[in-house]
Amino acid sequence: MADQPRNPLHGVTLERIVTELVEHFGWPELGQQVNIRCFQDDPSVSSSLKFLRRTPWAREKVESLYLFMLREKNRS
Repeated sequence: MADQPRNPLHGVTLERIVTELVEHFGWPELGQQVNIRCFQDDPSVSSSLKFLRRTPWAREKVESLYLFMLREKNRS
């Protein structure tokens, strides 16, 4: 953490991000928030990880939603 003390994504795996988003929103809401097929049609963490690791724009959207979720949790 010393290298990037202000980066909330530092040290957080993509699997953890997807898992926490699913726990918070659920697959249907997550599919609406981030309009990608791996969240809408037969979703699973493993298939989502495969897609997100190959698709930088989708990963950016998921990371952005994760940061938004963290800010909302901190406000509560």
